[in-house]
Amino acid sequence: MTKDDYIVVLITASSPEEARKISQELIAHKVAACINSAPVHSVFRWKGKTERAKETLLIVKSRMALFEQLEAVVKRNHSYEVPEIIALPIVAGSSEYLKWVKETTEQ
Repeated sequence: MTKDDYIVVLITASSPEEARKISQELIAHKVAACINSAPVHSVFRWKGKTERAKETLLIVKSRMALFEQLEAVVKRNHSYEVPEIIALPIVAGSSEYLKWVKETTEQ
């Protein structure tokens, strides 16, 4: 993956309020062009135990060149000790949409 590549970043937040705060900060810092959120039910292992949680999933559209900044913004605004921050490559997309993502996140 190169720094010019487009990415989708998955982030889970502890609540809709935390998700809104993180989303607003990502947009304000111009490290994300668009963010969708949805309620999810998560099952995971944490410190040797199986946990279940109601969380809010953020689906963030951005660019690989901004990932480190995006990660730093999330960590500053997240309540979890180890937040989920996973970048996936966008392998194809509307050229107009991807152009908009780039223009929206140019700093």
